[in-house]
Amino acid sequence: MNSYAEIVRALGRFPLGPVVAGKTLNGDGVIEVVDPATEDVIAEVANGTVADALDAVDVAQAAMQPWAALSPRRRSDILRKAFDLMIDRSEALARLITLENGKSLPDARGEVAYAAEFFRWYSEEAVRLSGVIEQAPAGANKIMVLRQPIGVSLLITPWNFPAAMATRKIGPALAAGCSVILKPASETPLTALAIGAILAEAGVPDGVVNIVPSTRSNDISSTLLDHDLVRKVSFTGSTEVGRVLLGHAARSIVSASMELGGNAPFLVLADADVDEAVAGAMVAKLRNGGSACTAANRFIVHSSIADQFAERLAAEMATLRIGPGLDQESNVGPLVNAKTRDKVSTLVGDALAAGAKASVGGSAPDRIGYYYTPTVLTDVPRDASILSQEIFGPVAPIVAYDDLDEAIALANRTEYGLVSYVYTRDLRIGLRVAERIDSGMVGLNRPLVSDPAAPFGGTKQSGLGREGGHEGMLEFTESKYIAVEW
Repeated sequence: MNSYAEIVRALGRFPLGPVVAGKTLNGDGVIEVVDPATEDVIAEVANGTVADALDAVDVAQAAMQPWAALSPRRRSDILRKAFDLMIDRSEALARLITLENGKSLPDARGEVAYAAEFFRWYSEEAVRLSGVIEQAPAGANKIMVLRQPIGVSLLITPWNFPAAMATRKIGPALAAGCSVILKPASETPLTALAIGAILAEAGVPDGVVNIVPSTRSNDISSTLLDHDLVRKVSFTGSTEVGRVLLGHAARSIVSASMELGGNAPFLVLADADVDEAVAGAMVAKLRNGGSACTAANRFIVHSSIADQFAERLAAEMATLRIGPGLDQESNVGPLVNAKTRDKVSTLVGDALAAGAKASVGGSAPDRIGYYYTPTVLTDVPRDASILSQEIFGPVAPIVAYDDLDEAIALANRTEYGLVSYVYTRDLRIGLRVAERIDSGMVGLNRPLVSDPAAPFGGTKQSGLGREGGHEGMLEFTESKYIAVEW
């Protein structure tokens, strides 16, 4: 099951174009889906138009009232069915992700399991959308607060986790009673369309989930955010695009959730177990080949163990084999496109020119596919661009520090604040450091933080709001206060 045709047969056919009210539209032109490992076109998807997106708004508005009127238990059962179907077809979904995204098959399998969990978690949360009733302080009446679906929601997802970023938004929106319009990344529309087909099979009524793959992202998002029926936008992607979307949302006072860029520091304190820190670094850095907003971006290591840490990390990186994600022997697949690979090359090249040294890697291999060799950089100048920008590739720049306050200052010296990692044997010190780091999430002696049951999100330029946990469903609701006397 390595070819696209074999994967589709195993997965079940799904639409190859915008899906509005359960019907596949013709769009205008096509999106060529490219396998990053071979640079070959594997499929063509009809390119959605602004008119398609506007039709989706009207359809979503009409479908939302009966969907919200369903019992919470019924919405729960449908989401649970979607979870079961995703698990049943997990291998085919994983291979589809690898084909259009490039990530290694183990990474893709992990993503499918993670993505499916959002449907299971929000199937459980759908029946727990509780309000409050309390006595007004003056004693004259009761204060009743209801949680109601916010309305038609525009969901915009990136290419790096095409399944998980879709389910992380669709799950809570449907649990809350909203209808949605999903705009997936044009690099990876196939996974989104396959998940849409699974939701329809699970029992989601036509029009509740509409999917508009398109290369006309700016035109569609700006038009829909100016539409008076669109009440919510949830976006995962770059901070630059997030700022633009927030500007559009402000014009119509649209509620916005933004999961934006990251520049995660990975702190290794003087007392840390170096072997454990290196093992954690390999996971925190190389999940999805480094193309993750949660990927460790800067390694801030105490000077007493910096050389030891760099040597062991380089040795581990050197064992990794790059190759097509579907190749069982590959550890690191290609990056998603040439632009992403070239950005990584530029950041590494600038760092090397400024005096950094490559312990391993440091260049793109001469082969077909958008590959970059796993790289460890030492002696990185503190003003190097690679320390201030999101790398989105398998590159680990290391900076040594002497004083803990200095390490925390280095960690916080960024406009981003999504996630941080801290390794230490002393839990007391670790918790103190975690409190002082300005980020929405901290992995303390743990290289992974993502969990459907936990609130995911950042501070500063890394975004607004939270996804996952109970908070993730509340993002798709409005509080209604009723003053009542009895």
